[in-house]
Amino acid sequence: MDLLRSNLSRVRIPEPTNRVYKQECCLSFDTPMSEGGLFIDMFTFLAFGKDYVGWNFEKTGNPVYLHVKKTKKLIPEDRPSKKPTLLAIGIDGGFDNNESEYEETHNIVILPDYVSLSFPSVELPEKVRLAADAILLDAGAERKEQVAAWTADKKLVSSYAMDLQQIDNGVVIPPSGWKCSECDKTDNLWLNLTDGVILCGRKNWDGSGGNNHAVEHYKKTGYPLAVKLGTITADLEAADVFSYPEDENVLDPLLAQHLAFFGIDFSSLQKTEMTTAEKELDQNTNFEWNRIQESGREVEPIFGPGYTGLVNLGNSCYLAATMQVVFSARSFSSRYYISQSLKKAFEAAPADPTVDLNMQLTKLAHGLLSGKYSVPQFENDDNTKVAATPTSAVQEGIPPRMFKALVAASHPEFSSMRQQDALEFFLHFLDQVERANAGKTELDPSRSFKFGVEDRFLCSSGKVVYNRRLDYILSLNIPLDEATNKEELELFHKLKAEKLSEGKEVSGEEIVRPRVPLEACLTNFSAPEEIHDFYSTSLQSKTTAVLTSGLTSFPDYLVLHMRKFVMEEGWVPKKLDVHVDVPDIIDISHMRSKGHQPGEELLPDRVPEEDESEIPLANEDIVSQLVSMGFNHLHCQKAAINTSNVGVEEAMNWLLSHMDDPDIDAPISKGGGSESVDQSKVDTLIAFGFQDDVARKALKASGGDIEKATDWIFSNPDASVSSMDATASNTTSGPNDADLPDGGGKYRLMGIVSHIGTSTHCGHYVAHILKDGRWVIFNDNKVGASINPPKDMGYLYFFERFDC
Repeated sequence: MDLLRSNLSRVRIPEPTNRVYKQECCLSFDTPMSEGGLFIDMFTFLAFGKDYVGWNFEKTGNPVYLHVKKTKKLIPEDRPSKKPTLLAIGIDGGFDNNESEYEETHNIVILPDYVSLSFPSVELPEKVRLAADAILLDAGAERKEQVAAWTADKKLVSSYAMDLQQIDNGVVIPPSGWKCSECDKTDNLWLNLTDGVILCGRKNWDGSGGNNHAVEHYKKTGYPLAVKLGTITADLEAADVFSYPEDENVLDPLLAQHLAFFGIDFSSLQKTEMTTAEKELDQNTNFEWNRIQESGREVEPIFGPGYTGLVNLGNSCYLAATMQVVFSARSFSSRYYISQSLKKAFEAAPADPTVDLNMQLTKLAHGLLSGKYSVPQFENDDNTKVAATPTSAVQEGIPPRMFKALVAASHPEFSSMRQQDALEFFLHFLDQVERANAGKTELDPSRSFKFGVEDRFLCSSGKVVYNRRLDYILSLNIPLDEATNKEELELFHKLKAEKLSEGKEVSGEEIVRPRVPLEACLTNFSAPEEIHDFYSTSLQSKTTAVLTSGLTSFPDYLVLHMRKFVMEEGWVPKKLDVHVDVPDIIDISHMRSKGHQPGEELLPDRVPEEDESEIPLANEDIVSQLVSMGFNHLHCQKAAINTSNVGVEEAMNWLLSHMDDPDIDAPISKGGGSESVDQSKVDTLIAFGFQDDVARKALKASGGDIEKATDWIFSNPDASVSSMDATASNTTSGPNDADLPDGGGKYRLMGIVSHIGTSTHCGHYVAHILKDGRWVIFNDNKVGASINPPKDMGYLYFFERFDC
């Protein structure tokens, strides 16, 4: 006790603004449930596992810690399960995920001799008691960052419910035997609460569902609310009520009254259909879901170094799948695991290691690759070491909370709990790594993915211009006209047409999907492409040019992105239902750019007009990084210009503080032909997936009409580069790629990130990785031997160069 009193200056009572870590070690994935428990520094409120708390004492001299240890309780086998009230897992009101219950003990521990004092105890100094109580009562920094745990959005009361018009047309709805009044559908039926008409729901992207008759009825009548038959029970709030004008599932406080109008006694009805929310959870019948996750197969679980799963933090599968492949690359495993110990990273970290990317990447690497956390769970509820059976054994995995919070801090989307695009996250992550290693090129592992691309424009004058850029991914269109199974597809479409005419649906086993060779996608990238409205500095006018593209360097790891998500006419996003045949070995030697050839005459430099020369220019690197974070392109240009192109952080700070400026959407200059376009219309087109500059050009070309602008974009697929001016000089313009990794063009497939769902912002991501000569599936915290890796269904393909 005297020793504790002599160190009271190293004890603080946490204030509301302090971040208190109490669920996870800052340097490892140890928790209070780990064998050694967790030690919370009572001065900094950082937490450390048993093997790491000594390092903190050496670094800071802080000797007083609150030791928290949780021990698993025995759970009675007949414990009743709780009825869920929220579409959520593992939180109050959600589905019971059968988590174990723990008994928690606390002690005050003084280092370096690990002197232990019981807590609570009236003998402890008041300051220590108050500090320990405040730490234990605090929700915890980790919990606060995860407070938006995955739940369905709470339904709001419809603005149409309270004064809903109901037509007295004599309709009485029977308690069963329902059928769509427009077709033969007897499921997925919706009762319009205005006129009592029963109609089928929307047709899903894969052909399942209804025939859109309920939606078409709303468009004709404007009657706003419909309830899904089969979801109505005594628990009226659980019924599926949809508001067409609000385009949301809603609450109808007067639903009992609205149902009674058509003779429906809700108290006697039984639930026969899944709600929309339940269908989101029940995706196991989906073809993609089963194939990519290898459902229905007895997958052998794998444990040990390099086989650690990542716990899903809600909707973080995009992060888990991407990071598993990234840390299977030698560049990342060497940088953050083989060549760097946890202690070395901690010693180099600032006072708060949770905000240091180098520290958190090292922590993640050691968590994934050491094997420390890749051990089977045990069947017993007590602590006796009786392993689960080999086929049923699973691992807890590690939760990447600190890593996610840190790498997403500067990005408004990735810091949310919503599902994200794995490609966007991969690019954002590599950008963060590159910036963290600025000035230390030899240490930067992101360079192993980086390569140069050269675009060659051949003007109708016979002269050429070259433009270079750097990239981390090769994004490929999928030319469906190159499918190798055209005869099968033709027969399938005939069968589908026949079945539809008979009012039948095509079964999943009968569906035939186009099969396109990867080679066709790569050839499409390099193929000559006509560019219209190309401004030639030689002809001093717009003309047609021919664009060809090639790589100026071959990276250690080549990432291919398959453009499966396209926009159809009418602004409808569509996922291509296509298989791409990807071989284990590819050779892209033919894709190397030849550069400026002898005898080629370069287009002359463009002489800027007098008013153009005064237009301030934004640093495109800064602009592109901000745009990749989801900001408007014009706003990003203004941010870079107004901060003198100093850097991304300064530009972002300016942008966040000037978002509400009345002139934020005004053109940068009145000169240069940049006539004003309605920004709201630009934003609408951007929301459909079009680039800012393409949206502006389309609106200008169509007189500001959004529908015509969309048609214009689909009719002008080269719009993103069609207005490019020739601005080359006697040397090739663009960034320098001389110091990038380079080698031969032969690559071996080593990783696949697959996506399940209709959009990159919903659904699920899974990784398959070639490890130790066999394919392994990483499905969040489930890791096992892959029996049939979905090589033809990938979204991102990772290839390793033979000689890297």
